[in-house]
Amino acid sequence: MKVIIPVAGIGNRLKPHTHSLPKPLLSVAGRPILSYILEPLAALEPEEVILVIGHLGDMIRDYVTGNFGFKTRFVQQDELLGLGYATRLAALNLEDSDASLVILGDTIVEADLRAFVEAGRYVLGVRQVDDPHRFGIAEIAQGRVVGVEEKPDRPKTNLALIGLYYFGESGLLKRELDRLVASGKTTNGEIQLTDALSTMIDAGADFVAHEVRGWFDCGKKETLLETNRYLLSKGGGHPQVAGSQIIPPVFLAETARVVNSVIGPYVSISADAEVRNCIVTNSIISSRARVENVILKDSLIGRRAVVRGPEQILNIGDSSEALLI
Repeated sequence: MKVIIPVAGIGNRLKPHTHSLPKPLLSVAGRPILSYILEPLAALEPEEVILVIGHLGDMIRDYVTGNFGFKTRFVQQDELLGLGYATRLAALNLEDSDASLVILGDTIVEADLRAFVEAGRYVLGVRQVDDPHRFGIAEIAQGRVVGVEEKPDRPKTNLALIGLYYFGESGLLKRELDRLVASGKTTNGEIQLTDALSTMIDAGADFVAHEVRGWFDCGKKETLLETNRYLLSKGGGHPQVAGSQIIPPVFLAETARVVNSVIGPYVSISADAEVRNCIVTNSIISSRARVENVILKDSLIGRRAVVRGPEQILNIGDSSEALLI
């Protein structure tokens, strides 16, 4: 089996952080988003992991090759034309007989991947949502997927496609993607994988919907902080810091320094960051940041950023400086 992970996006909703760091490498609960996607793949022993890179792609290449032992291939995407286009670029490296697993590079999924790929010849990951018009939606009948639609005005179900797809063989996927790209058809201005899935279903592909346990979007500040809260609630620690109060769950890197502060709950502080004379809740403080003399909540602080001053709600990017008087 081969795995396709599209990670070429610019991450507009997470600017200014993504000006200097690709979205999949932003930290949540003390680790890059991409690590939560790659680590579970070890159980599947994939033949190859294909990452579709673009914006700051060299940083993703360096991170993956420096931290994981998979056989990897990096495919450059120069035009951001949608998930269908990105998947098609990667699929050019697949044989028709190859099984393939597609996982989005900015979404953390809680699922038994072995059970997922064994659920059927073609499998779509789904999750019930309250606002289905915002997502690709799967229509189910008698346990099988009978239709999919991208961000419909009038959704037929509330089962969202969550960015996890399995193809027991890749020939039909490749043909439908080739046909879709050649036709120039777009939905919401992009070449959508959902449209290729729809024509596969029309051609007789028997898709099974597999509902995942958890699905965590990391695409904007608010959802990144929600994901941080969830991951910390599952595995966050209660570090002890002399002279400071830690209210769990909190992630505190070994090389981070906290002085005379109240930290938590739901705070992640990365390597070599320093927090002094602060109260910090529900926030992510990135590596080598300096935060002093503030009451901070609901905030993302980028790498090497400097923050000094009174209470604020901030979205501070890498190498920024905020002096709050």
